Amino acid sequence: MIDTPLGNRLQIGIFGKRNVGKSSFINALTKQNISIVSEVAGTTTDPVGKAMEISGLGPVYIYDTAGLDDAGELGAKRVEKTKAIIKKVNLAVVVTTYDGFNKIDEEIIKEMLNIRIPVIVLFNKIDAHPEKLEITDKIKNFAGVKYMAISSITGFNIDAARKIIVETGAGVSIEKETLIGDLIKPGDLVVLVVPIDTGAPKGRLILPQVQVLRDTLDNGAVAVTVRESELKVALKNMQTPALVICDSQVVLETANGLPDNVNFTTFSIVFSRQKGDLAEYVKGAAAIDTLQNGDKVLILEACTHHAMTDDIGRIKLPRWIKKYTGKDIIFEINAGPYVSKKFSDYKLIIVCGGCMINRMEMLARTNDAKALHIPITNYGVAISHVQGVLKRALSPFPRERALLDK
Repeated sequence: MIDTPLGNRLQIGIFGKRNVGKSSFINALTKQNISIVSEVAGTTTDPVGKAMEISGLGPVYIYDTAGLDDAGELGAKRVEKTKAIIKKVNLAVVVTTYDGFNKIDEEIIKEMLNIRIPVIVLFNKIDAHPEKLEITDKIKNFAGVKYMAISSITGFNIDAARKIIVETGAGVSIEKETLIGDLIKPGDLVVLVVPIDTGAPKGRLILPQVQVLRDTLDNGAVAVTVRESELKVALKNMQTPALVICDSQVVLETANGLPDNVNFTTFSIVFSRQKGDLAEYVKGAAAIDTLQNGDKVLILEACTHHAMTDDIGRIKLPRWIKKYTGKDIIFEINAGPYVSKKFSDYKLIIVCGGCMINRMEMLARTNDAKALHIPITNYGVAISHVQGVLKRALSPFPRERALLDK
């Protein structure tokens, strides 16, 4: 808990063909032996990530990826995983060489520019071509892309490359700046309703609760944290809160215990706004009402964790939806950093709050579903919907709440 969460780090992907020196560049950039270096092409077989700090940028996460020209059936799978990293990163560095720059490099640059990822192109191994320091002709078709010649072996221009990465990364928006800062003002009272169950780590709160608590304090508000069983007593002994945020699994109990004039939502809905597209998730929740026997629903988790006996995404959410619809629905799980399921196989996709991934990746998942016209919603929105309190849980968000009246 002392480290910056992965979802709040600037994520940098190092891309390129085999044996262009991607791993050597990472080691030169970070001045650490982070990546294995070998003359054998294809040494990096799967994306490898490393959390670290870069002066001027702060906490970052750097991905070393497999070569984009990897060959064979296994190589194609490696390339597929490498391209999946594109949907995660906030900044891309394409490593190539002067004499090796080709269509593969051009295609990956175009793909990144199409989804508006800042791209820096580094022509490595320039020590082998000292007469080729002028490389404008290689990059002329990509207006605005920063580039330079480097040598990871001699250290030529490595400091300059680091400076460009810092300058470019500093201008990248990782997440929306605040979770609830635009909903409260200094001195407001914010009540956080936190159930202590088997899913809560012993001795501490879960990450979304901690981050909302910190954001409350950062915005000069007063935070009061209670269990759902003490909410009634707490409300009797304090001024009317400006905002109440609860865990989704106690959304109905919390909503029933609050005056109608108190703004109220859930941690998961708060995160869906910061990480993804709350309006799309509100619209997607309506698809729950259309589910039929045998329909498949994908529960899309962003992290891997040991499933508890009352796991919110794997046990409680499916149970609540089945009870609400009265239908025999099939639920499948895709957990972790990679999506292996075909979205087109499902009638509905339900994403988690996304506290362990960044906005870039959550929006990529959301947009992939939208492109296939598959409804997509979020844990907190879906739970509030089936509990009959979604409109109430959207009270701080009038624009999204208005979608329920259409």
